[in-house]
Amino acid sequence: MASATETTANAIPAAARITAPRRTVTAHRIVFAIMLAVFIVAPLAGVYPVFMMKVMCFALFACAFNLLLGFGGLLSFGHAMFFGMAGYVTAHAAKIWGFTPELAIVLGILCATVMGWVVGVLAIRRQGIYFAMITLALAQMVFFFSLQVPFTHGEDGIQAVPRGSLFGLIDLNNTFNMYCFVLAIFVLGFGAIYRIIHSPFGQILQAIRENEERVVSLGYDASKFKLRAFVLSAALSGMAGGTKDILFQLASLTDVHWTMSGDVVLMTLIGGMGTIFGPVLGAAVVVSMQNYLAELGSWVTVVQGAIFVVVVLMFRRGIVGEIGHRIKKTL
Repeated sequence: MASATETTANAIPAAARITAPRRTVTAHRIVFAIMLAVFIVAPLAGVYPVFMMKVMCFALFACAFNLLLGFGGLLSFGHAMFFGMAGYVTAHAAKIWGFTPELAIVLGILCATVMGWVVGVLAIRRQGIYFAMITLALAQMVFFFSLQVPFTHGEDGIQAVPRGSLFGLIDLNNTFNMYCFVLAIFVLGFGAIYRIIHSPFGQILQAIRENEERVVSLGYDASKFKLRAFVLSAALSGMAGGTKDILFQLASLTDVHWTMSGDVVLMTLIGGMGTIFGPVLGAAVVVSMQNYLAELGSWVTVVQGAIFVVVVLMFRRGIVGEIGHRIKKTL
């Protein structure tokens, strides 16, 4: 029979294994509550509501991209195609077909999901830079498709998209109602991503990112898991794109351009790749620069580049990633 000392020594690691996840979950809940409070209080504190809604849309887009890059290890340079095409479909459904906003967004999500599956089947066969280049090439095809087909209206885009009434009851032309709707969409999408990351599927996906060969040796089909992650990321990006176009009542070529894909990469890296809340902060930083430095004209991109260099040099894990790392070192 083991002595009391041995029993206690064996029990300590088990307790640590139980306590650590609980601490992590508690920390996540606290940060989520703070984030939610900021989004709720900001308009009351005088922050322009449309700006905050734009931040939420792009934060959801960045979180969806982070699901693929940060937790799946797959760098896509073409995620704008899902964001933009879902927006086009949502705008067309709302304006031409008279769909209510929630149905129009669902249709946009379905479009992004199908596109994600098709692109994923073609791109997942390659890894690294080859995967990134395939997604970029396909995204450029989607851009030129959007430029030529009649339903997108080319360079003019789909303008004057009606916000309509949510479920036929709640008028989204009211700023307060629209803000609550966008916040609900963001929380729903963010919650789905959080659940995916902490599910068995998410754990296997992270294992593939760390050591794909070992995961395959355990009997898992890595390609299937990566394809599912790609499709989920595309669908959630489509949710962000559709919501954004209902908000601004406009679907334009900007949303399918390669620079949009670059922006979401920038948001993820600034905030912290592979973190839960990093992309939200990264999106807030990038959108803030785009809005409040707009008077600088083309110099905005120079400022963005300088900030990106500073973040890479000083916060190699991103802002949130570096803060989290330093907190763990002090505990």
